Amino acid sequence: MGFSLNMPEQKLYITDTILRDAHQSQAATRMRLDEMLPACKTLDSVGYWSVECWGGATFDACMRFLNEDPWERLRALRRAMPNTRLQMLLRGQNLLGYRHYADDVVEAFVRKSVENGIDVIRIFDALNDTRNMAAAMNAAKKAGALVEAAISYTTSPVHSDDYFVHLAAELVEMGADTVCIKDMANLLLPANTYTLIKKMKERISVPIHLHTHNTTGTGDMVYLMAALAGVDIVDCALSPLANGTAQPATEAMVAALAGTPRDTGLDQKRLSEAARHFKTVAKRLEDDGILDPKVLRVDPKTLLYQVPGGMLSNLLSQLKQANAEDRFEDVLAEVPRVRRDFGYPPLVTPTSQIVGSQAVLNVISGERYKMFPKESKMLLRGEYGRLPGEVNEDVRRKALGGEEPIECRPADLLRPEMEKQRAENAAWAKTEEDVLSCALFPQVAPGFLQKKYAAPEEEPVREITVLWDR
Repeated sequence: MGFSLNMPEQKLYITDTILRDAHQSQAATRMRLDEMLPACKTLDSVGYWSVECWGGATFDACMRFLNEDPWERLRALRRAMPNTRLQMLLRGQNLLGYRHYADDVVEAFVRKSVENGIDVIRIFDALNDTRNMAAAMNAAKKAGALVEAAISYTTSPVHSDDYFVHLAAELVEMGADTVCIKDMANLLLPANTYTLIKKMKERISVPIHLHTHNTTGTGDMVYLMAALAGVDIVDCALSPLANGTAQPATEAMVAALAGTPRDTGLDQKRLSEAARHFKTVAKRLEDDGILDPKVLRVDPKTLLYQVPGGMLSNLLSQLKQANAEDRFEDVLAEVPRVRRDFGYPPLVTPTSQIVGSQAVLNVISGERYKMFPKESKMLLRGEYGRLPGEVNEDVRRKALGGEEPIECRPADLLRPEMEKQRAENAAWAKTEEDVLSCALFPQVAPGFLQKKYAAPEEEPVREITVLWDR
């Protein structure tokens, strides 16, 4: 090579996010199952550590926008990729919804996810409150999945390398098989990446998985420095939906490390074959106006605003609905101010949506904190967990009135609810999976299921045909 790098002598593994976070970050999670399946045979032959294909916003988007059953999607992907670990993203006690669920719902959902095909469950809590991760981690262990406990990375006066290293060690003690550094807003800088990975490697023995985006344009450099520091696995996305607010491109990472001690061993020809298919998908999303060119641009100002990819597209959508797209920069500037007032929560679902929605209201209403959405009040009350920093008490009092914040694990206040969910949804839920869909999305799932199970003469259901030999 003409020069030498002091790289660890071990293969770097890659998780591809093309079927989940790539299109969630760039195109509001609108890729359909029939656009995924034709490429699955190729994806299954690449040799990835895993393919992330479920969880996050996919569950909601399937029913709300795509007229798909998310459980059927998972089973179809499992059949189509029998040789590859399938990975999902789970928001701890929030599961895939936007509130905390009782422990019996968490256990049932995790068990059914594994039964339907999931191998690896990445579990995180938006506030890094490990109390909110324990039930899901225990359920995943019990179900036989690999538990990937994730740290929501952010920068603030209360977040330091020591904070994250201590958190990683705690997660390993709780049973994590791997630990993920989840850098959802591409805030990790290359030099910081190297020192953080090195410190974690000295403290924990399980594999370290790094997830970032390319929102600020530093993603590839972050991964290279992580590879030098000894990271075990990184998240990439096939090039048609890579970069910008999504992950760095898989093909570029594979090429950059070819011939080095960290060679991924992945076949560029197979990656190119899969990428050709997803180019047509990306074109459809762009032609339909779903893939907004703004999310493809590098924006170093993200280092100031700390807005992750999925949150950017959500903010754009909210402003379009309010006919206030011209206030985009004002909202971005308001986000860090709201975050400081709210005790420096990392900006990841659901806190990213909560802080983002509050910032939008503060800007378009013309007065800061004139209105508080229900979720803002819940966050300030402690219903999502322990906020990492000090909260602006004036803002909290204005939001809560005379209510006192809670100190316990939020789920300790919840009664078991699976039996109630079964009874309330008996008219349209034919399976335990249906009941769980209704539990997570009560405003969407019942109507979706009624249409799904309607007789053909009442409501025809479109069949998805897959040509396996293409």
